[in-house]
This record gives sequence, C-alpha cells and structure tokens, in this order.
Amino acid sequence: MREFLKKDSVREAVMYLFIGGLTTLVGLGSYWLLTKTVLNPEIGLQLQAANCISWVLAVAFAYVTNRIFVFRSHNDNILAEAGKFCMSRLATLGLDMLFMFITVTLCGFNDKWMKLISTVLVTVANYILSKLLVFIKKDKTDK
Repeated sequence: MREFLKKDSVREAVMYLFIGGLTTLVGLGSYWLLTKTVLNPEIGLQLQAANCISWVLAVAFAYVTNRIFVFRSHNDNILAEAGKFCMSRLATLGLDMLFMFITVTLCGFNDKWMKLISTVLVTVANYILSKLLVFIKKDKTDK
C-alpha cells in the first residue's frame, strides 16, 4: 500500500506541474493578449482588469483539469468541490493582486516579470490549498 501511495503521490505531483504549466500558459497568455490589445497595464485599473480576466480563465481551466487529471476526484458534490476550489483561488487571487499592486503600481517594476514571479508564488499556494482543502481523498482502507 505504501508503494502505491508513493507512486500515486509522484504521479500527482508530476501531473500538477504539467497542468500547472498549462494553466500558467492560459493565465499569462490571456494577460499578455489583453495588455497587448485592449487594456493598458500602465493604468492601474486596467492592469487589475487584465489580471482578473486572466485569473477567471485560468481558474476555469485549472478546476476541470485538476479534478480530472491531477487529483482524480470522484466527489459527487461537484458544486461544493468547485466552490471550495474557487474560494481557495480567490484567496490566492488576493495574494496575486496585492503582489502586482505593490510591485508594479507602487514600485514601478515591469508588469510582465512581476506577473511571472507572482504566478510561481500563487502556484505553490494553490497546490497546498487544493491538496489540503479541496480534493480531499477518502481513506482507501474503507474498501
């Protein structure tokens, strides 16, 4: 049983990194596209709008892919699970927005580099919250 859990944990971590990479591409790609076409990151409100829109797109993608491929959730209460997922992502959105406000708006650092750094921090926090609060596996000894 321990060998299975170790292998499953490795698979989960590898899949989380892979899906996280794709989620990052969705988030960064949509942020970049928005700031290159319709929103000006030099205007604080537009910077935050681009950040929020890219977040919504990334979270939608992340929930579906994490549920299916990473944590292999079989929770019948998808609405409750999705709600916990969204609430945990809202918490890390707050972290992301605070980081972007401080580093870009207040300190004047490059928004693209700061978004990349913020994404790394948020990804780590998201995994911890997903593992501990959202996709909680039931004890397999109950079979």
